[in-house]
Amino acid sequence: MTIQVGDKVPAVGFSVMTGEGPKPISSEEIFSGKKVVFFAVPGAFTPGCSMTHLPGFVVDADALKAKGADTIACMSVNDAFVMGAWGAAQNAEEILMLADGNADFTKALGLELDASGFGMGVRAQRFGMIVEDGTVTYLGVEAPGEIKVSSSEAMLAQL
Repeated sequence: MTIQVGDKVPAVGFSVMTGEGPKPISSEEIFSGKKVVFFAVPGAFTPGCSMTHLPGFVVDADALKAKGADTIACMSVNDAFVMGAWGAAQNAEEILMLADGNADFTKALGLELDASGFGMGVRAQRFGMIVEDGTVTYLGVEAPGEIKVSSSEAMLAQL
């Protein structure tokens, strides 16, 4: 079942790239006591994700934080090395780049996508959510090929 507004986010860990290499980070560390603008993409370095989705959040990071976001997080079913490299390539210093390498968080949300027809295996659907102290207050899941309800502009309008 897909997560809904009013639900708590699942207690599942991620990986992040640090100067010392990949490190685990828990969902509690990310969401507890914070307002988090969270968006997921099907794949780092893919065209829509690299040309439109992530860049919007890079440009709008200050505006999102000015409207109350404590953290802006981007997640993909990729490893921490890929997410770190993609964040660096996109100048995403203000964005927490989360690796959901085995799609554990994605599956716990019920938002997985079978991209095996494209040679990509299980991925996350493109979606955005606002999470306040661990509870989902906004959820926008995209139709295939669209970047509307999970865009930085949509998230700004929800804050």
